[in-house]
Amino acid sequence: MPELSRRRALGAAAALAAGAAGAQALPAPAASAADHHHGSPAPFDEVYRGRRIEGRPASGGGHHHGGGYAVFVDGVELHVMQNADGTWISVVSHYDPVATPRAAARAAVDELQGARLLPFPAN
Repeated sequence: MPELSRRRALGAAAALAAGAAGAQALPAPAASAADHHHGSPAPFDEVYRGRRIEGRPASGGGHHHGGGYAVFVDGVELHVMQNADGTWISVVSHYDPVATPRAAARAAVDELQGARLLPFPAN
């Protein structure tokens, strides 16, 4: 069973409160969470399937093709890249584009199936 993050607990509580008030609970559009500062995706930090995934604007250095956005799985950088159509891919799930860097991190965790992510050497 996946661990319950603070974000999921708050989301569930908000959905229950909205349902109790007679409002229909609808999921928030992904684009609103993804549009952050200057079109950059919003930062995230959560535990997904027992692995800590993080994403944030990159702070210089490194080899970033993700519009200056860095993603980490258990503290190891996951090389991500944003495609021309706005989708994201990672070195782990290169042929499965997703809508956000968070989705790319989750797809990588799924693909790793418990294996450790090794650092990607950048030239």
